[in-house]
Amino acid sequence: MKFGSIRRNSSTPRIEPRIAILSGLIAVIMMVVGVRLYQLQVVQHQQLAELADRNRIRINRLPALRGLVFDSHNRPLVDTVPSYDAVMVPEDATDLSGTIKRLEKLLGQPGVAARLQDADDDDRPAYEPVTVAEHLTWPQVVALETHQLDLPGVSLQVTPRRHYLYGSMAAHLLGYVGEVNEKELAHLNGYSMGDEIGKFGVERGWENFLRGNSGGQEIEVDSVGRRLRLLREIPERPGNSVQLTIDLDLQQTVESALGDVTGAMVAIDPNTGYVLAMASHPAFDPNVFTGGVTPAQWHTLMTDPGHPLENRVIQGIYAPGSTFKVVDSIAGLMERTLTPDTTYNCPGGLWYGNREYRCWRKQGHGTLSLHRAIVESCDVYFYQVGAKLGVDRIAHWANILGLGAPTGIALAHEKTGVIPSSEWKRRRYHERWYPAETLSVAIGQGYVSVTPMQMAVMTAMVANGGTHYQPQFVREVDGLDGQPVRTYPPIIEGQAQIDPNVLSIVRDAMCDVVNGPGGTAHKAALPNITVCGKTGTAQVVAEKQGDRTKENALPEDERDNGWFIAFAPKDHPQIAIAAIFEHSGHGGTFAAPAVHDVLQKFFAEHPPPGTPAIAPPPSLLPPENNPQTPAEEQAQAGDQQQAIDQEQAADQAQAAEQDQTGDAGAPAAQTDDSDADTGETTADADPNADVDASAPTTESDSDADMGAPADSRPSPDDSRPSNF
Repeated sequence: MKFGSIRRNSSTPRIEPRIAILSGLIAVIMMVVGVRLYQLQVVQHQQLAELADRNRIRINRLPALRGLVFDSHNRPLVDTVPSYDAVMVPEDATDLSGTIKRLEKLLGQPGVAARLQDADDDDRPAYEPVTVAEHLTWPQVVALETHQLDLPGVSLQVTPRRHYLYGSMAAHLLGYVGEVNEKELAHLNGYSMGDEIGKFGVERGWENFLRGNSGGQEIEVDSVGRRLRLLREIPERPGNSVQLTIDLDLQQTVESALGDVTGAMVAIDPNTGYVLAMASHPAFDPNVFTGGVTPAQWHTLMTDPGHPLENRVIQGIYAPGSTFKVVDSIAGLMERTLTPDTTYNCPGGLWYGNREYRCWRKQGHGTLSLHRAIVESCDVYFYQVGAKLGVDRIAHWANILGLGAPTGIALAHEKTGVIPSSEWKRRRYHERWYPAETLSVAIGQGYVSVTPMQMAVMTAMVANGGTHYQPQFVREVDGLDGQPVRTYPPIIEGQAQIDPNVLSIVRDAMCDVVNGPGGTAHKAALPNITVCGKTGTAQVVAEKQGDRTKENALPEDERDNGWFIAFAPKDHPQIAIAAIFEHSGHGGTFAAPAVHDVLQKFFAEHPPPGTPAIAPPPSLLPPENNPQTPAEEQAQAGDQQQAIDQEQAADQAQAAEQDQTGDAGAPAAQTDDSDADTGETTADADPNADVDASAPTTESDSDADMGAPADSRPSPDDSRPSNF
């Protein structure tokens, strides 16, 4: 009874509310999970799928192989070789700092952390590989491969690297490549950070043909970034090849002929304008720029006193010296102020106004006509020719012959030089032209300045009858199948209206400069080939009036620049050359023999029809900066004793004068007409003599990217004889 009563009175627990609460909580959780799953699977599906793929799949960009560069005979000058680079995905490294330390130890070089930090500073996307070391050596490659498990996130990547087979040979023509910068990325399509782009020369001018189209690979990797399998690949398309007009053998001969001397030489085909060889010394090795030049290397290039980055062929500004007498002769004959029979007496100098303008030959040349004046390079004769013509007519014919304007060659930063006229001086210095200044212009001094390329074009025009071709150095662009996709036929800029008889007179005289008695360039003569040429000397540093310092006694950087222009053969020319040797003395000493070796090599490979082949030149050695002794010249010249005497006399008679009471209006340094516009002048000592005494102060003629050395400019003393 009692027990039953107790049982009836006990309460039973109620579980329905708990079940309801628990059920509601489960429902809420399921709802949240469902919403989250919907968000992950539907809303954020694309984003999360990409993140998953980035963790599992790597997309490797495959840079296209740049096209090759060949010479005119299809011999490679520039190719592409494999380069092994270390790349790293920081997100794959479980211990990033430890991995960096191990990697730097294996590579034997620091800088990995800095590379990663730079990439992060540039907003690198997650899982994008970073190149932390380039151009690895084979021992470094082996070290990374054997320690792959110790380097999570690190892998090797093979990339193409530009290779210039002959180092510094033709460096100013071929140019170089470098990593694309932010400015270029901003306005160029199809490039990514780290890509190579042409910066200079052929590499820059033909970038669109050489670069090709990049490809890519999708690669599946494991948790430490090791490659598992290739998922998909888009092949790259290599760039087209470029065939130059340069002949490798002739180019090597030109480089050897220049040797260690500072200067430039260019050879062109006078019948097409194609550049056969072109060299500027000192040069640089473009292989330094592949993969990025170091600050130390860049500093060395920029501070080198020889300015190796400057292309002296198109950027070197020089007074032409007596090579300009070719222009005087054509101008005088065409303007009828001169005939082949016109004679003037040369007593060794010419008084004009209150000063004497000397000839290079102290004892003078006596009475002579035009032919002999060109052959023996008489300054007094051409003083008279210039005075009769006047500066404006000289400038007119110089412009017709391609001087004072860009040649149009497809290389950046070409200088125009200066061909002065009365209008040019009014515009530049706000002064009138004085007649005495014309005497300096007539012998290629004073304000006159040219580039070696301009002189080569002028020489080619004299050789071919007056046709002005634009210089070109690319013959064609070839596709992957070897078929031309673009060709570059000769471009005629114009036809100079010059009487053929006038050109014949000048060519005859240039022929005897090399081959006739009394000529100043016998060292350029070849057997069985009639070489025509003209030597020239350009003063660098002025001397006081009355001084005659021997060339050997001057410091090397104060010696005259030596010119030689030439073409051959006389009747059917195949090659025209211009060469400038800085601080080498008169042109017959070093420039003419160097051109001789180049011509000898050319005609050994391309003998004129019906002409016996000539032997190639011997092994070329860099010329020394000392003229030969008289005994050596006699041994070489033999029966050309008269020419030897003149060359010896030139070594002793190359002197300049500067009037202590007034100068004849020559500039202290030649500048391109596009540069500074002002210059200080001094007062004329004798106004009644109508001789200007202005002497503009030295002005910079440096290019925006690479400056010309100051001592390569023509000198201030235009009264210095400018013989040969």
